[in-house]
Amino acid sequence: SFSASYILNQTKMGRRPARCYRYCKNKPYPKSRYCRGVPDPKIRIYDLGKKKATVDEFPACIHMVSLEKEQLSSEALEAARICANKYISKFTGKDGFHMRVRVHPWHVLRINKMLSCAGADRLQTGMRGAFGKPTGTVARVDINQILFSIRTKEAAIPHAIEAFRRAKYKFPGRQKIQVSLKWGFTKFSKEEYLKYKAEDRFLPDGANIKLIKPKGPLAKLGA
Repeated sequence: SFSASYILNQTKMGRRPARCYRYCKNKPYPKSRYCRGVPDPKIRIYDLGKKKATVDEFPACIHMVSLEKEQLSSEALEAARICANKYISKFTGKDGFHMRVRVHPWHVLRINKMLSCAGADRLQTGMRGAFGKPTGTVARVDINQILFSIRTKEAAIPHAIEAFRRAKYKFPGRQKIQVSLKWGFTKFSKEEYLKYKAEDRFLPDGANIKLIKPKGPLAKLGA
């Protein structure tokens, strides 16, 4: 019957290749109360390794940076995350680094499903009502946008670079790997960090720090 063959075709259909959704063609289309029935993104974990490490523990920071304006699927992000995590864990141990995925797959992809069963040509509507159904999610990335970051010890920088080099193969387009001049995930250079730390001007803030500004009541500054 028609319904049985329809269900069979829907269940057998595989994913479209990522090349179909590589470019940022349409407007951003996030999940909302209007856009329902969106499948869950494959990537669920965005922080790996020793997440609760203090700022002093990991002074080095390495980034993977996109060189193209494109869309990266949640499946590709998950594959790259697993690849990088496996490699760096082997050399530094699972507590020797903190890796963070810096992009999130908010954008919903659509597919206008066609039937491919026998006799489907009489049932298909062609381009009538061609607005597709949600089929997956992607992250829209820009040129020079950071995709992944690792903070670790200075000695482990070569391992972090190699982990990202391997993870790059999971993505379309081009990416570059950069060793940051900043201290860990902070916004301070290594010289600034050591200077302010010696002056005791930092407040701990999870994986980051806050700089105590010379503002506010004098009593607070201990004057």
